[in-house]
Amino acid sequence: MRRSLAAVAAALLLPVGALTIAVPPAAAASPTTTSAAGRAEAASSEMLAAMQRDLGLTADAARTRIARDEKGSRTDASLRRSLGSAYAGGWLTADGLVVAVTGTAAAERVKAAGARATIVGRSGAELDRVKSTLDRHAAKAPAGSVPGWYVDVTTNTVVVLARGDTRAATAFVRTSRVDAAAIRVVTTAEAPRTFYDVRGGDAYYMGGGRCSVGFSVTGGFVTAGHCGTTGTATQGYNQVSQGTFRGSSFPGNDYAWVQTNSNWTPQPWVNNYSGGNVTVAGSTEAAVGAAICRSGSTTGWRCGSIQAKNQTVNYPQGTVTGLTRTNACAEPGDSGGSWLAGQQAQGVTSGGSGNCTSGGTTYFQPVNEILSAYGLTLRTSGGGGEPPPTGCSGYEATYTGSISSGQSHYQPNGSYYYSSVSGTHRGCLDGPTGVDFDLYLQKWNGSTWVDVAGSYTPGPDETISYSGTAGYYRFEVHAYSGSGSYTLGITNP
Repeated sequence: MRRSLAAVAAALLLPVGALTIAVPPAAAASPTTTSAAGRAEAASSEMLAAMQRDLGLTADAARTRIARDEKGSRTDASLRRSLGSAYAGGWLTADGLVVAVTGTAAAERVKAAGARATIVGRSGAELDRVKSTLDRHAAKAPAGSVPGWYVDVTTNTVVVLARGDTRAATAFVRTSRVDAAAIRVVTTAEAPRTFYDVRGGDAYYMGGGRCSVGFSVTGGFVTAGHCGTTGTATQGYNQVSQGTFRGSSFPGNDYAWVQTNSNWTPQPWVNNYSGGNVTVAGSTEAAVGAAICRSGSTTGWRCGSIQAKNQTVNYPQGTVTGLTRTNACAEPGDSGGSWLAGQQAQGVTSGGSGNCTSGGTTYFQPVNEILSAYGLTLRTSGGGGEPPPTGCSGYEATYTGSISSGQSHYQPNGSYYYSSVSGTHRGCLDGPTGVDFDLYLQKWNGSTWVDVAGSYTPGPDETISYSGTAGYYRFEVHAYSGSGSYTLGITNP
């Protein structure tokens, strides 16, 4: 997702306060040969357990399903390439792979490959063109009434979803001027929404102010008390509704916690403002003299040393006791942000003096006191979730994300980039141990995205180097099996 913050204007509380703001689109690399049974055995224990839970399978049945799906999927991919314009889509059933085609000769080739053929009236390319036309007219589809549309290869149509009354969906199809015979309007109760990660050091907003996330806890995050009072609503770094202050204490103390809504997932990470994250492993308190670093949405990642503990600070708004004194710098908008010694959470930014140009003194509210006061549980790496790996270096841009098995992410930031000249596009994917992540480079051909290069070995790390002409490109990160965080490095002409 694209993080684009508007220009900000500081309103300085002597605590490093909330900042007032005005928010004003070659060939694929050959895959390593691995048997389907081998891929099933390589599946993570977490994936097998989830399949048993969610699909009602035994462990053996889950392995059989993975092996069957692996074989069918590779056969489908091979037929898609060899059938060309006669291919109309493939899908897996309990009886095996079914492939739709537009002629009898193609059907015979499907049967020869061990799959079942069905002859249909529209090719996959025709269905894709219909959907692309709908995409171009997306602004005419009210989100509340038309949740989405997709190519349904099993019925050889494009499905347009209608929430409740179908009139808005029917009108959308008509104004898009597509072949109505290729469309099925299907009623649904779906109300799609996006999901985001809660990460220490990231910005959040409270009406006209900005502060920084401290640390993720079960159900939300901790931050500074002067950033908001109980009941204050928050929006995330992207201005999407995020949560509500459920507790706040200032002055006297300077701590608070925000309960996040279902759009947001608290993660055990802190933004290091260098394209990656630091894992939070616990909250063991560091001694005076220890090196310490802080993360905040105004000045990023800054470090210093602990100078004293249990300091009383007289702010204009009142006295706060029990703060820790440091010689790291901070500025307005950094309030509430994370303090770490190694991977151990220490506290959240309260206030200070000076700035990150001339230097200064900054105080933090110890995190263990906050956890104790509200009965909260710190999110740590042992409690689930790992930070994006950082094995890809030397690339012009780096992107991170967290992905679940079967999902795809598109980078950069869910969008695409434009290269105005010919040259080499390089991508480096670094995933966690024990997963199988794949990487594809796609180019826009004027009507749809087409894979122009791919790297899909049976492991977490992939690289692509592709010489291409000018045009629009994007990278697809696909979690073939397993879930976790990744880092993607990109260099383009």
